[in-house]
Amino acid sequence: MNFPFYIAKRYLRSKSSQNAVNIINFITFLVIVIGSAALFVVLSAFAGLKTFSLSFTNTFDPDLKALPVTGKHFSISQSEEEALRNLEGLVNYSKELEERAYLTFREKSCIAYIKGVDDNYRSVTGVDSTLYFGNWGVMEYNGVAGIGIYNQLGVPIDNYQNPMTVLVPKPGEGSFSQQSLSSSKPYNELPIVLSGVYAIEENLDKKYVIARLPLVQALLEKDSTQISGINFKIDHLYSLNDVKDKIKDIIGDKVLLLNRQEQNGTLHRMLNTENLATYLIFTLVLIIALFNVVGAIIMMILDKQQNSKTLFSLGATIKELRTIYFTQGLLVTTLGGLIGVLIGSLLIGSQLAFGWLKITPSLAYPVEYNVMNLLIVLSTIVVLGFISSKIASSRINQRLISA
Repeated sequence: MNFPFYIAKRYLRSKSSQNAVNIINFITFLVIVIGSAALFVVLSAFAGLKTFSLSFTNTFDPDLKALPVTGKHFSISQSEEEALRNLEGLVNYSKELEERAYLTFREKSCIAYIKGVDDNYRSVTGVDSTLYFGNWGVMEYNGVAGIGIYNQLGVPIDNYQNPMTVLVPKPGEGSFSQQSLSSSKPYNELPIVLSGVYAIEENLDKKYVIARLPLVQALLEKDSTQISGINFKIDHLYSLNDVKDKIKDIIGDKVLLLNRQEQNGTLHRMLNTENLATYLIFTLVLIIALFNVVGAIIMMILDKQQNSKTLFSLGATIKELRTIYFTQGLLVTTLGGLIGVLIGSLLIGSQLAFGWLKITPSLAYPVEYNVMNLLIVLSTIVVLGFISSKIASSRINQRLISA
């Protein structure tokens, strides 16, 4: 057996004759356990919050989305659509056309987006699950609005006698002239009868009114080939990047293809930044806590000074003596980290199983058990333990042994 490792193990198990040293060692070990458990729990909680936050947008966003490289709209030909329908790995696709609009009902109004979608939209996205009440409508002028718009305007469902009105500026260039203002309205309008209301999250709930694609194309004075985006549902047995390249070959460079993460780049960056900031804050706490390891090892060195002299007299080198205390510090931090992660895993497992911590009476706080978080915590503890043990063991020198 390796000599320094054997001695370090014995020092780890043995008690000191000085009660103060035992108390310091116990507190040091306890701080490492609590610190590593806390770091693992917090990282798991943030992972759960990230998944929970993205679940809202994932129901609305497709696997892949095509947006125009320049401008707001692009055209898709019949031959391109036929090629997409026959593309291997593509389950389905849906065309859409959206524009910022002015919504008005009686004396209330708001600004939102009118989104025209075809019949495939509900099968391409998970928007069906977001319907709060009502239905998707069977009539041509039926539409579905977010619950934020519904509450703001107070629009009744199936109000055919007095529907909500959607206003958009007429397409064209230049400013409104006095002649054009007097001759006709400078905007197009469309009556929409709400047949249902969706609810996802606050921002999306105030953003869209969803209607039929031909209706919105007529409102914006676009032909049947002009759209603002295409939503794609990818067969998960196929590589998304491979299918993406094939779609790019069909449609060409007029569109930009975005996956789910790229569609919500700002949200992903915000969540990742929050996760990193939390990790760094707790790592700083661990760094401060691991100063206890340095102090505990130095106390152990002083307590075992006579033993070190004996070992030195028996032929142990200064390097081997340093290795003994370095190994002891590393064992303490690694063992504390493993126990802390085990305790953290039990806490996360109990939350996943029983949901004892609630956000609301019906919604448990979201957590996620992630092996990557486990490895991050253990590697952080080991690295910090390595540094603190190296610093403390460097106190062993010829002068100390000879004293």
